[in-house]
Amino acid sequence: MGIAVIASFLVIILFLVPNLSAQGSDAKSVSAVSSQTSQDVVLPGPISPGLPVRLKIPRIKVDAAIEHVGLTSGGAVEIPKSLANVAWFKLGPRPGNDGNAVINGHYGWWKNGTLGVFNNLAKLKKGDKLYIEDDRGALITFIVRELKTYGPNETATAVFVPNDDKAHLNLVTCTGVWNKISKSYPNRLVIFADKEM
Repeated sequence: MGIAVIASFLVIILFLVPNLSAQGSDAKSVSAVSSQTSQDVVLPGPISPGLPVRLKIPRIKVDAAIEHVGLTSGGAVEIPKSLANVAWFKLGPRPGNDGNAVINGHYGWWKNGTLGVFNNLAKLKKGDKLYIEDDRGALITFIVRELKTYGPNETATAVFVPNDDKAHLNLVTCTGVWNKISKSYPNRLVIFADKEM
C-alpha cells in the first residue's frame, strides 16, 4: 500500500529568537526577573505521552505493534514492514500530543492468505474508541469522529494538518478495487479520531 495520494506535505517550523544583547538594559532586567522567578514554585504541566508501541481497536479486533516510520526517497510516507503491524509517521506529533498523529496500515488479501491489519477499518463508526499504548504503559483514548474516502487525485492535507489546537489520531489505509497494472488500490480510507478529554 502506498500513501502517494499525499502529493505534497510541508512541515514549517518558525523560530522566534529575541536578541537580548541588542536591548541593552532591558536584557539585564529580563535576567534579573528570570533569577527571581527560578525560586518560585513551578506547577506541573501536562505530561507528554511516551512513544507509541501498540494500537488497539476493540470493535474490529486490532491489537497491533506500531512501527515508527518517516518518508521514502520519493517523499511518500513509509508503510509498515509487517502486514500485522501499523506504522506511525514519526515526523509528525506523537499520538496524544496536539496536532494530527498519523498511523497507516495494510489492506487487502495477500498471496499467503493473510489479511491486512486494516482490512476492517471501514466497519468503524462515529463514537468508536481507539487506544494507543505508549512505551510507559499508559493508554491514550481516541474517539472516531469521521470516516472519509479520498480518490487518487484528491488533496488530503486534512490528514496531516489540523484545523484546531487539539490532539487527533488519523488512521490511513488503501481501499477500492485492486488495479493489476499499477499493483495498488486507487483510494485511501481515513479514520479521523479525537483524543478523549
